Amino acid sequence: MATKQQAQRRAAGSRAAVHRPKPQSANGTGRDHDAEREIGLDALVGHAGYAVRRFQLWIFQDFIKTLAAVDIRPTQYSVMTVIGANPGLSQMAVAKRLGIERARLVHLLDSLEARDLVNRIPSATDRRSHALHLTTSGKAALAQFRRLAAEHERHVAEKIGKENRERLLQILAAFT
Repeated sequence: MATKQQAQRRAAGSRAAVHRPKPQSANGTGRDHDAEREIGLDALVGHAGYAVRRFQLWIFQDFIKTLAAVDIRPTQYSVMTVIGANPGLSQMAVAKRLGIERARLVHLLDSLEARDLVNRIPSATDRRSHALHLTTSGKAALAQFRRLAAEHERHVAEKIGKENRERLLQILAAFT
């Protein structure tokens, strides 16, 4: 059976693509039922890394959705939170503490500075270093971000249970 596109090519006098029949599925319909059946994960089920990564994806998606109205991403929120808690911290110190590549942090700070949320003040002693501070509007925005982030954390508790969320934080504390 030719596709519509193949029939159009033939009608236009062009050389038609070679027709290759689709492999038949178990029910003989030719349809792909992979999407309709559960695909087993085999050993991945027992891998902590796989489970943590899937949970991280869900976490980030929910965070982004919950904070979409204020257009803030998880890493931006983390950077602003650390700067808010440690005014005057250097870019290098923030990058190191959060595990962000310095080049990526520079780009991220550029975007926060463009939104008037963060100021970079050159160091008096080291021309290459900048002290980071939240602007007045950055402090107000961070308060709003924190309220929305708390809503996101409620979503996490609803997903896995309040006690499990607390246990998870205790387990993961070794990595922070």
